[in-house]
Amino acid sequence: MKILESQSAVLSNYEVYEHLSDQRDRYKQNKRRGPPNLETVVREILQYLRTEPSPLSQKPLTYNPGCITQLLERLRPYELSKGEVVMILNLRPASVAALNTIIEDMPERFSDEQQEDMVNSVAEILGQFEAAEAAENGEAAEEGDVDMNDANAS
Repeated sequence: MKILESQSAVLSNYEVYEHLSDQRDRYKQNKRRGPPNLETVVREILQYLRTEPSPLSQKPLTYNPGCITQLLERLRPYELSKGEVVMILNLRPASVAALNTIIEDMPERFSDEQQEDMVNSVAEILGQFEAAEAAENGEAAEEGDVDMNDANAS
């Protein structure tokens, strides 16, 4: 096999998830089994993409086929690289700090307002990640349950 054009297209996790789900459904509709190795790989990849902390693990799934083009249009003025956009799609950063881990030299390239606008755009188009919010609220509740006076009384 000869590679004619390396990395001509990069797929996001959502696009891979949709393709594999569609392929699995096509095999089921035709009532035939694919090659055993293919079935194993598809099952394991779908299982990986559905487990937390992946944004695709959220029920109901907030991603949809039009969200990628919407996000690309919204982020176009910032001139992000293809890799940065794919990482934003895959990780769905919920804060400026999380976005900073994805975008190279972010404080030098973008103002605070632009950074907040990018995070807000991601949250608006791709939705909020409920698992992260629930974990933060759960930790705060657990910390509030134990009081120093309660610990001394025991």
